[in-house]
Amino acid sequence: MVVQLFPLWAVLLSCCAYLFPDLFVSFKSNIVPLLMVIMLSMGLTLQLDDFRKVLTNRKAVVVGVILQFLVMPISAYGIANIFGFSLELVIGMLLVGSVAGGTASNVMCYLAKGDVALSVSMTAISTLIGVVLTPLLVSAFIGQSVNVPTYSMFISLLKIVLVPVAVGVLVNTFANQLVRRVEGLLPYVSMFTIVFIIAIVVALSADKLSTIGFSVALAVILHNSLGLILGYWVTFTLGFDQKVCRTIAFEVGLQNSGLASALAIKYFTPIAALPGSLFSIWHNISGSLLAGYWSRRKEDLGKV
Repeated sequence: MVVQLFPLWAVLLSCCAYLFPDLFVSFKSNIVPLLMVIMLSMGLTLQLDDFRKVLTNRKAVVVGVILQFLVMPISAYGIANIFGFSLELVIGMLLVGSVAGGTASNVMCYLAKGDVALSVSMTAISTLIGVVLTPLLVSAFIGQSVNVPTYSMFISLLKIVLVPVAVGVLVNTFANQLVRRVEGLLPYVSMFTIVFIIAIVVALSADKLSTIGFSVALAVILHNSLGLILGYWVTFTLGFDQKVCRTIAFEVGLQNSGLASALAIKYFTPIAALPGSLFSIWHNISGSLLAGYWSRRKEDLGKV
């Protein structure tokens, strides 16, 4: 129940950070270590067998990953320009669109009666691929208008994402009994950590939030909605069954926005981190609503 109320905790702590930013701004340097804790927690939920499961449904994985790194960055860049955002916010939107799928997709997939094994596999694969693609995509879209530290970002992603996830996978594979003793705590660790990261970002951009907050929130909602809709519609058009369509919709539409915020803070500005923070709150709300709707429908229906 506590984890299911994630959006509520995020909103409450964000309001606190907005009203009392001095309580959180000093934690700016802790964003990256906090994100590494989240990635380690994700790794502890995976085993080497999860990556082998990719072979059982390679077509779905390939289509899902292509949609993930095609639909989300293009739509992010397009929406940001339609809204006439500043370069900082364009970067922030693009970072959200260029990172891998978030772990929230696995939870929503389970609630929506999707293919959980496929969801976990896709999250893991897109996370590994994102280490390379995220800095390349950002550089491709905005590299000529701003100095994007592509190589430095790649090294950071190795440290922030790949190393903690790999450590978690290895520990869970070879010391599974130990992990099982604490696995019930992992969702709480991830949730409270991401909520705290969101609060730090809100505090750092509190002075400008009142003037740009509404337009950024609207852009984030549109971005998330396009990911969910196109993730479902394209796979449905290609003839995949309902479980796969639902799974890929969540994988495409729910992003690792905490990572996007961390990269924005580290390499750009607090304002660039704002889309990621708002996305973290919204995609849990939209994902929960959609999962609840789908969970009440039969899997053999040929429409949403």
